Amino acid sequence: MELRNLRYFATVAETQHFGKAAEQLHLAQPALSQSIRQLEAELGTPLLFRTTRQVSLTPAGEFFVDEVRAILTAIEDGVRGVQRIAEGRSGVVRIAFTGTAAFSHLPRIARVIKRDLPDVGLDIDADLLTPVQAERLVAGRLDLGVLRPPVNNEDLRLRSISVEPLVLAVAEEHRLAVEPVIAMRDLRSEEFIQYAETHSAVNGAVQRSCQDAGFTPRVQHQAPGTSVLLALVAAGLGVALVPASVRSGPISGVVFRDVPDAATSELALAWHPDRETPLVQRVMDALEAGGIFEDSKELP
Repeated sequence: MELRNLRYFATVAETQHFGKAAEQLHLAQPALSQSIRQLEAELGTPLLFRTTRQVSLTPAGEFFVDEVRAILTAIEDGVRGVQRIAEGRSGVVRIAFTGTAAFSHLPRIARVIKRDLPDVGLDIDADLLTPVQAERLVAGRLDLGVLRPPVNNEDLRLRSISVEPLVLAVAEEHRLAVEPVIAMRDLRSEEFIQYAETHSAVNGAVQRSCQDAGFTPRVQHQAPGTSVLLALVAAGLGVALVPASVRSGPISGVVFRDVPDAATSELALAWHPDRETPLVQRVMDALEAGGIFEDSKELP
């Protein structure tokens, strides 16, 4: 059964006139009549009553025209949907955030996408460390990653989002909790909690901060993600240096203190250029228009 015959039948049913229908379809009337007869032959029943002056629907035709209209509407909706996907106006974007970025940037990024691309859904994976995000971006399991450089993969592209200082997270009852500002040398005797991931960018910044202050941190506990890390701090098992964005989602029992001589940590958006679909590009354009990026340049 040909789709064009269904369209022809729907037009004849609407106009109830072969001549008007043929004119509307930009088709010769004999060709239109032949198409309708072919459709009736396939169905095995007349769809139209024909007279020299009028065309009307048979009972079978009245039933069938509603089905045809539904079919044609579904096809038109499908075509529009495909076109929107091809243009990057709809679909689902898989995006991951490091634990600290989930506190500070996830709400802002989600608001921008919802506002500018209302038909785009987000599949969000939060508290995912940089090395894991990089692996998934390369493997095609993520479209975008909000992570902390450096990234040990030259295939990925990066756009800077922010550079933020490290701050000290301590338990409320810790001796340093009452100090408004901490110096790195004040942490020389402390037990540290760090991320379990060997190549964590934050761990690297912590190591540099301690070495610049003349000591090596004594790491007593490791955490798989930010939520666990802060829970261990709250339990009094050690202190942690974390990006300042963690302050956006404080955990009970933990206080944060500035450490002016600590290192900084950069946050960036990462993607794989081979998977820069129209949808991914539109999302990045929306984020740029929404002021998410620190500047307009990609990182080297």
